[in-house]
Amino acid sequence: MGQERIPVERTVLAEPAWRPSPRAKTLWAIPAAIGWVIVVIAEVVWILSDSTNRAWQSTALVITLLVAAAHVAGVPLWRYAVHRWEVTEEAVYTRTGWFTQESRVAPISRVQTVDTHRGPLERLLGLATVTVTTASSAGAVRIPALDLATAEQTVERLTEVAAAHRGDAT
Repeated sequence: MGQERIPVERTVLAEPAWRPSPRAKTLWAIPAAIGWVIVVIAEVVWILSDSTNRAWQSTALVITLLVAAAHVAGVPLWRYAVHRWEVTEEAVYTRTGWFTQESRVAPISRVQTVDTHRGPLERLLGLATVTVTTASSAGAVRIPALDLATAEQTVERLTEVAAAHRGDAT
């Protein structure tokens, strides 16, 4: 005989249950890498055009490469560890950020529209962002970097749950 699961009541302060797609780490690393490539190219141009400060130039390039590697590898992992989302019958819960973090709770009764967004990198990686527009001055709630199938299922579920709460969203 197995153990019976005791239902745990969700509170507003509980951590949302789901993470974005593991491919979110790549999505967040690519723009950071592009930015650092531009900086490295500028430093290489400096090195090639000015031969009077080789020690400083070499030091600057090494430091840049170390910081870039830490940023490109570390920040996406950190963001992935922080980002969470969940949709229940009562609300949409999100937690986002890396340096500063934001937790949002959007009651289902306040949902006005549910949209998906797929930028070029998201399309390349098979990801989508779900945006839940609410009757709130804080703006829309975004659930970034979901697998496309998960995003579509989330939109469908949110549409069903919001339809069951036929309030006026004001």
